[in-house]
Amino acid sequence: MKCKRTALECEVVKYETDKNLEDGFELFSDVVTKGWIIVEHILKVTFPDGRIMCPYVSHRRGKTFINVNDYIVLDSDGTKHVCGEDKVWHRFEKLED
Repeated sequence: MKCKRTALECEVVKYETDKNLEDGFELFSDVVTKGWIIVEHILKVTFPDGRIMCPYVSHRRGKTFINVNDYIVLDSDGTKHVCGEDKVWHRFEKLED
């Protein structure tokens, strides 16, 4: 059966640490030592106490860590996704600026 995915309207926002779009932070040392992901482009935020933390969003599959220049996709149902700068405008059409 052929199907077409239903389009959902969403908001796409370039990630910046001051917008509070992440669901939490994980210690960079834990991300590296637990071997969750390749950390070459992962975003690192230094907290005032000196801890280096990595922001992430939570979803039904777990956590997605945010890389440098990533966008956060906010679905109308409240679900968050992370999309790389290299893919975001191939997957999403701008409806307004």
